[in-house]
Amino acid sequence: MSNASSTYRPMAGGVLFIHAQTSLHPGSGTSLGTVDLPVQRERHTGWPTIAGSAMKGVLRDAYREMVTPRYSDAGQKDDRSPRQRANEEDPELVALFGPGKVAESDTHAGALTITDARILAYPVRSLSGVFAWVTCPAVLARFFRDLNLVGIDQVPVLRQQPKLGEALVCEGSPLIVEDRGENKVEYRIVLEEFDFRVAGRCDEIVSWLAEQAFIESDTFTPERMKKHFVVLHDGDFTHFVQHATEVVARIALDYERKTVKEGALFYQEFLPPETIMYSVVLAYSARNGKEHHTASDCLQKLRDCLHEFRYLQIGGDETTGKGLCAVRLL
Repeated sequence: MSNASSTYRPMAGGVLFIHAQTSLHPGSGTSLGTVDLPVQRERHTGWPTIAGSAMKGVLRDAYREMVTPRYSDAGQKDDRSPRQRANEEDPELVALFGPGKVAESDTHAGALTITDARILAYPVRSLSGVFAWVTCPAVLARFFRDLNLVGIDQVPVLRQQPKLGEALVCEGSPLIVEDRGENKVEYRIVLEEFDFRVAGRCDEIVSWLAEQAFIESDTFTPERMKKHFVVLHDGDFTHFVQHATEVVARIALDYERKTVKEGALFYQEFLPPETIMYSVVLAYSARNGKEHHTASDCLQKLRDCLHEFRYLQIGGDETTGKGLCAVRLL
């Protein structure tokens, strides 16, 4: 019996943090309930997600905008716009993301692999301290596994598992309220209409995340996260990401009568501002046989692009200010 052979390819990788600055609508395109335009969700968990194809398209568009100025000088008769020429001809863009021409789509794959974006921390209204970023052990365990996939280790681990109705908070958190009974004082936090008993601390994990997840020019958010981060039980977290989203009624008006057009009322779901997600980025050496970029070269080119474009628009409703996200590649 012979062993199946495998081919090893040198690979580099990183984690792309996505911090929503405005409401975010990664649309699913289908509706199974009262919300006409829901956000994308994982089938098995019900947690929000952004398709890897959408993330790759957003990153390709950012890279195309960076290289388009190279093609602004017509210099020859060409009916294509500079953006189209960059998308189809730029050797680095094609090497990183794949061919820009439909007829060449089967010639080779791009050097970058972008996974679905996964939820990391979700903002929830709080009785004290305005709002909290909530997460859970299952989210953190998957996040740490993804970090190991790209070679990032020495990350603090969660030392305690909260039970249903319990929360792990940061030391000195403004989210904490005192519940004074006849014989004792209990410390709790109140998120939406639910209260949770403070059962422990999560300072080590929060400190690491706050240092890594945000762009360098944002000095406010990391300090706030260090006091407003909460780890809940998996079930409590799942309830919030499923039922504490923004649902907005959208209409179209009949301008003559100033009434809603027939059939033009619909409901759209958004992830709230301050939502934090992440995507795994894997880089291989160029596959087109023309560019001789190593995996590290390809990842560095994406990093250079994101250093120039620190904010990306993700999801729908761009012209109404939705989907503006700060991104950082770790």
